[in-house]
Amino acid sequence: MKVKYFGDTDTLYIGFQENNISETKDLDENTIMDPDREGNVYALTIEHASQRTDVNQLTFRGMVA
Repeated sequence: MKVKYFGDTDTLYIGFQENNISETKDLDENTIMDPDREGNVYALTIEHASQRTDVNQLTFRGMVA
């Protein structure tokens, strides 16, 4: 999983998988979902992230599968 925050554009990108994106779906005017060919969520992109999430408190805990 990759989590990237781009401060210059206030965009949060969360990539869940390493598969090929088959399409891009607008969930609303500031949220984009990228599913793979099987319909699994590949990535989410959130525009205006600092207004819509608490990016300053972003943390990550690892899980062992």
